Amino acid sequence: MWATILEQFSDSPSQSQVVRYLLENGLGVNERGRVTVNGIEIPATHLSKAIGTDRRVVDATVKRILSMARFRDIFLNMQATPDLSKVAESLGLTVITILPKDAGQKGIVGAAVAVLTSHDISIRQIFVTDPHLSEDPKLVIIVEDSLPSAVYKELRDLDQVRKLIF
Repeated sequence: MWATILEQFSDSPSQSQVVRYLLENGLGVNERGRVTVNGIEIPATHLSKAIGTDRRVVDATVKRILSMARFRDIFLNMQATPDLSKVAESLGLTVITILPKDAGQKGIVGAAVAVLTSHDISIRQIFVTDPHLSEDPKLVIIVEDSLPSAVYKELRDLDQVRKLIF
C-alpha cells in the first residue's frame, strides 16, 4: 500500500518527499488540514524545516491527501508508536537488528521469532522498516534479557540474514 501512496505523488517530488516523511514517522493528518502525531498538531513550518522543503509544500500535500478518498482514512487514523530501541539500554533491554538479504522475502520475522522463542526469550517489541520506504530495511527486535552467544549464532545463520547487529 505504501508504494501505491508514493506512486500517487510521483508527479511532485517535493510532495512525495513530504508523504514519505509522514509514512516513515507515523505522522497523520486531521480534518483541519494539519499534520499530527497521535492527535497533536505539528506546525507545517517545523515539519518543512525537518524535511528541507517549504511550508506551502507541506500544506499542499496535506490538502491533496485529504482530497483523495483512498488515502484520506489512512492518514486520518495514522498513529505513531514509541521506538524502545532508543532507550533500551536505560531500560535494561537488548536490541537485535537484522539486516535481511532480501527484504521482500517472506518469513524473516517468523524465522527470527522462532529462534528466540525456542530459547524461551521474551520479546518486548518488534518493528520492521518497510522496504518501500527505507533504503536499508531492517528488522529490530527488543528482548528483555541479554542473549546467549548460541542465539546470536542461530540468528546470524538464518538464510534470510545478511547482517546481525547487536
